[in-house]
Amino acid sequence: MTQERVVVEADGGSRGNPGVAGYGSVVLDADGDTVLAGRRGYLGIATNNVAEYRGLIAGLEAADELGARRVAVRMDSKLVVEQMCGRWKVKHPDMIPLAARARELVARFDDVTFEWMPRLRNKRADKLANEAMDARDETVERVDLAEFAEAPALETAVTAPIPEPDDAAGAPATEKEAAAPGWTGAIGRPTRLLLLRHGQTELSVQRRYSGRGNPPLTELGRDQAQCAARWVAEKGGIAAVVCSPLGRARETAEAAARALGLEVEIHEGLIETDFGDWEGLTFSEASVRDPELHGRWLGDTSVPPPGGESFDEVRERIEAVRDDLVARYPAANVLVVTHVTPIKTLLQMALGVGPELLYRLHLDLASLSIAEFYPDGGASVRLANGTGHLDG
Repeated sequence: MTQERVVVEADGGSRGNPGVAGYGSVVLDADGDTVLAGRRGYLGIATNNVAEYRGLIAGLEAADELGARRVAVRMDSKLVVEQMCGRWKVKHPDMIPLAARARELVARFDDVTFEWMPRLRNKRADKLANEAMDARDETVERVDLAEFAEAPALETAVTAPIPEPDDAAGAPATEKEAAAPGWTGAIGRPTRLLLLRHGQTELSVQRRYSGRGNPPLTELGRDQAQCAARWVAEKGGIAAVVCSPLGRARETAEAAARALGLEVEIHEGLIETDFGDWEGLTFSEASVRDPELHGRWLGDTSVPPPGGESFDEVRERIEAVRDDLVARYPAANVLVVTHVTPIKTLLQMALGVGPELLYRLHLDLASLSIAEFYPDGGASVRLANGTGHLDG
């Protein structure tokens, strides 16, 4: 039966990103109440974004088969929605042909609109995508509509937990699971800190100590900030964006906050280490200028640079930041945009390890790390130096 107006809900997933991937899509009547068609498909190994585009394409093809003229597309992929609306560029080579195919399908209709919706409201398409991944059958399936006869009502929550890097569920699904201790023995729901390092500056290109100085982001740094913004917006579920007062961190945070529809909260405690007289020097220049002091500084966290701040002093204020964020954002996801030393210090505290981590852990520009702090004092690290979001 021909339908003048329809709603398409589409989704895709990858267990590993890239990893085992699948997509799902449903076509509903204009009121969004009755399922008219459903599609699911297994993709083999692919990324989340590729799977989400394939879900969109399958949904548009199904709407075209139904003879629809006007389509309202709803997806929880901020990236796909923004790219299809023309606000974000399609840069990744794997997605360029998929975006072109989607636009070709869009041109067949009189009108197509795109709307982002929270992940928890995209249950039907998400269910089909997961079924495709479970079955691992490369045959594209037209879903029996009887599967939706007793579909559960959609939840009205507007946020969803940030998934783990492997796209598994990021938080316990039930209160019973939340109360059960995991491998760490921690109980309850943690405050999850998504620790984003700022984008590139000229001092970082030159590998110079960059503490309290305020160099702006380079063009690449701004692109890195936008990539991070797209990733967090696509995942959703962020309660707050908190950042260092320094400009390079604020510029990175503001990109994410705009994508999330949030305000940036400045936290003075997240400022970078004060390198004092070594500000702007390279490692070699500082070691030549103050050879004995530089050598001690590299092995003793109580030793400050001349006129600067020791790593022990940094830890004291970062502990206060952690306590403040856990108190104010219990069981929430908080995007924390800051610098190398504060991020390493938070990871050090979450892991319960010694100061060696400060010297041995590498953090790329605009990298993402994830640390969780539980109400009972437990902690865990889910990710360190993630850079996959910079490939999109």
